[in-house]
Amino acid sequence: MRIGILGYGRFGRALGALLHEAGHAYRAWDPVAEIPAERLVGGPSELAETSETLVLAVPIAAQAAALAGLRPHLRPDHLVFDVGSVKSGPCSLMDAQLGAAIPHAGTHPLFGPVSLARAERPLRVVLCPSTHHPAAADRVQTLFEGLGCEVLRQSPEDHDRVMATTHALTFFIAKGLLAVGAGAELPFTPPSFHAIARTLESVREDAGHLFAALQNQNPFAAGAREGLLEALSAIHQSLAEAVAEGSDEQQLAIPSLGERSPILQETRDNIDALDQELVALLARRTELVLRAGRAKAELGLPVHDPERETAQLQARRAWAHEAHLDMQGVEDVFRAVLRASRAAQGR
Repeated sequence: MRIGILGYGRFGRALGALLHEAGHAYRAWDPVAEIPAERLVGGPSELAETSETLVLAVPIAAQAAALAGLRPHLRPDHLVFDVGSVKSGPCSLMDAQLGAAIPHAGTHPLFGPVSLARAERPLRVVLCPSTHHPAAADRVQTLFEGLGCEVLRQSPEDHDRVMATTHALTFFIAKGLLAVGAGAELPFTPPSFHAIARTLESVREDAGHLFAALQNQNPFAAGAREGLLEALSAIHQSLAEAVAEGSDEQQLAIPSLGERSPILQETRDNIDALDQELVALLARRTELVLRAGRAKAELGLPVHDPERETAQLQARRAWAHEAHLDMQGVEDVFRAVLRASRAAQGR
């Protein structure tokens, strides 16, 4: 499939790499971003001329102008879709500017450059079909499934409602925590904060620049923020009243997740959960190994690198020693992982 990417920012580049790995030819145009010469076209006209499918990978606020510049060059056999984090506005925009004449659909890939670099899986994409072009949605779904993505269909409004209470609120809470210094270098933190710290890191690394768009372009985000602030204000007031009146503070406890299991069952459940995480990490590692194999093939290098494997095992023995684990046992585990990696590459 010949694909044109309009907008070559962080996500446009990452999507291009994903398309390249899947064997799709793509070209790109962006008036300000640096684009490799072999991918660069002279402008929207050439991008449309050399592509069958066109991806709008520009900021949401710039979509109207980008689509207006592209529209005169589009043909009825083109397929257009956007990759924005908000869907109501962009889908309405495409319906208005492209209508029944040009097949189109809205999408929101639920991954970004950092998650792709880390080989996090599964890759999920929300697909919002246009009522004018149900077949276009099928073509977009086929494309993303060919990239290894799970595709979930929703209306633009349902998508934005979900994102308002998840994506937008996560960014809102993260910005508030950072504003009070929660993301600063701290000498120690309790385990309950570790997951929040990872969220703060993810927001800042992967999509911190999206904050304003998520809050202002999603029609349901303001209501979600107001609901959260009202709930926090009520909790704050209840805590103050409990102290002043000497009431039972147990009534303010966070609701229990249910009756706790006996200690053995609870421990086994935790082990199962950790093992599930390990399997997910092994899947990510395999994806990275395959990516490295493709890079080696392009350079004409052999897949098997005994010196590299020896250095890896030595490093992991050192890590085991630092963690007070049996070094030989950890080495045996990683030898098995390396065997599985070679098998995944057919070696």
